[in-house]
Amino acid sequence: MKLFEEILQRLTKNQYKHFCTSSTFCKKLPSNLKGRSVSSQQWLTRQLNDPYVEKAKFMSYRRFSCRSAFKLIEIDDKYKILKPGYTVVDCGASPGSWTQVTVSRTTNLLNSPISNGCVIAIDKQYIHPIEGAIILNNSDFTKRETQIKVFNILDGSKVDVVLSDMAPNATGIKELDNTNMLNLCYSALEFAVQVSIINATFLVKLWYCNDFKTFEDNVKQFYNDVKIVKPKASRSHSAEVFILGRYFKGATNYR
Repeated sequence: MKLFEEILQRLTKNQYKHFCTSSTFCKKLPSNLKGRSVSSQQWLTRQLNDPYVEKAKFMSYRRFSCRSAFKLIEIDDKYKILKPGYTVVDCGASPGSWTQVTVSRTTNLLNSPISNGCVIAIDKQYIHPIEGAIILNNSDFTKRETQIKVFNILDGSKVDVVLSDMAPNATGIKELDNTNMLNLCYSALEFAVQVSIINATFLVKLWYCNDFKTFEDNVKQFYNDVKIVKPKASRSHSAEVFILGRYFKGATNYR
């Protein structure tokens, strides 16, 4: 015990933050926790120790700008929803990681344009330019004028995939946050029903809540195969899940 205490005393302050008595795991602690709330401290600690955050940082110089990219990568690797030549609308696209993944899997920038897809990214926030994507910055997807812009870009073409990673600004009131989230999901579904080609795909993020099953049933009205997906890149403690609708039936059920 005396030797152990002497070792601790010799460690510098920064070294101590990374010191661990466990032989199996050592959790890093951020150096900028002072003055922050408990929830902020927990979030920073999770970010620092998240392998997907580290992976995103490692790959960002080539392609992906944040960890959420790996959620879409996992889903597409398993279900093959993105293919060369596809037309894709990415709702709530900021900071652009899903758009980057989508472009990389639907558009061949180096070869014949015959294999090129069309990727349209929309968000209320700014998205830095992404080669191969049409970006609508400062655009609220839920507004009719924004959707008209998308219709004009499509110019009568149908969409193969509608993606929605939209989420509302949290108020801290659970019921209100869930309602706002569902409103975004229904907005994306309504749009998808209007623009999708037969057998198209719909992927939307939402949170588990009382009305989750009702929304899932509504998706089933329009898609032949509906799954609840929780990719490994989505934190296990998060209420976040994705509903994947495949094989769009058509808009005959749309009212």
